[in-house]
Amino acid sequence: MNVKDLIAGHVRAHAPELVALSHRIHAHPETAFEEHRAAAWTAETLQAGGFTVTAGAGGLPTAFSASLGTGPLTVAFCAEYDALPGLGHACGHNVIAAAATGAGLALAPLADELGLTVRVVGTPAEERGGGKALLLEAGVFDGAHAAMMVHPGSFETVRFRSFALGTLEAGFTGRAAHATLAPHEGRNAADAMTLAQVAIGLLRQQLPRDRHVHGVVTSAGEAPNVIPARSTASYEIRAAAARDLAELRARVESCFRGAAVATGCELRLTRPEPDYLDFRDDAVLAGLYAANAAALGRPAPVEREPFAMTDMANVSHVIPAIHPMLDIGSGGAVPHDAEFAAAAAAPAADRALLEAAVLLARTAADLALSR
Repeated sequence: MNVKDLIAGHVRAHAPELVALSHRIHAHPETAFEEHRAAAWTAETLQAGGFTVTAGAGGLPTAFSASLGTGPLTVAFCAEYDALPGLGHACGHNVIAAAATGAGLALAPLADELGLTVRVVGTPAEERGGGKALLLEAGVFDGAHAAMMVHPGSFETVRFRSFALGTLEAGFTGRAAHATLAPHEGRNAADAMTLAQVAIGLLRQQLPRDRHVHGVVTSAGEAPNVIPARSTASYEIRAAAARDLAELRARVESCFRGAAVATGCELRLTRPEPDYLDFRDDAVLAGLYAANAAALGRPAPVEREPFAMTDMANVSHVIPAIHPMLDIGSGGAVPHDAEFAAAAAAPAADRALLEAAVLLARTAADLALSR
């Protein structure tokens, strides 16, 4: 029996526990940096399969790194498991976690023969927080020669495209005063926020089509007869490439700074999470994955323009990586809606996660055998 048949057999042998893991995570959604149960369940499944698990990888309590084998080629599979606030697993990260776990377990008996060190990294806070970016900075991916994951979706693609994403929290501090008796003594923080929004709205007219600015005001006073002393807002900026994101951030921040000068308010700008970079897929890994997907009879992949963001992109700037999308038969429902959450634990998604585990493991084996 050849290596690829062995991998498929190993995934079949672990299928009940992989599907159970996916459903368990799906039934108990946990949001960014709160994924204590999902991380523990995923790590326990790997540990039972012979992996050595390090909990709290990179200083993040809901991250882990599981390793098996001593080969010279280290391949990391990324297991996401965070959910969306209010929507549960509407992005199908339960499928991602189970597929990465399955790939690791499928390669476990073959790792030394193939010359592999197999690593499964539990990666929290993809939806918000930049978990992989933080783990990358902390050295959790050090020594890896390739990094892979699959993401459930409503279509199939091999070469993933993503926007770079930055977040920005803005706060103006002015001076409260009675709006009628002593308006001249006030410094209106709500006016500062209004000016910043107007400036950003005018800036949008001058932006290329692949750059976007979105934001909401989260506070701007409480009583109409009191000049607001504080206002706050939360913004996202997006661009097709990381270098464009840096330029866009500078221009948006200038809008806030100008408003502070105009109103005499103080400004505080913060970045609540690392920037998500644009994804750079590796042509070699993508080719190996595509060949395996075709051999397995997966739907023909489609090419898509950038449509999403992922912190896996940060990994791809440092380590050869792929992030294929896998059609889970959601009937047209797309990630981040309630119908997709239901589809992520349906029988079609269960079949897809098992095939994803096979594809990831076979791609890693091909990479090892090609060296």
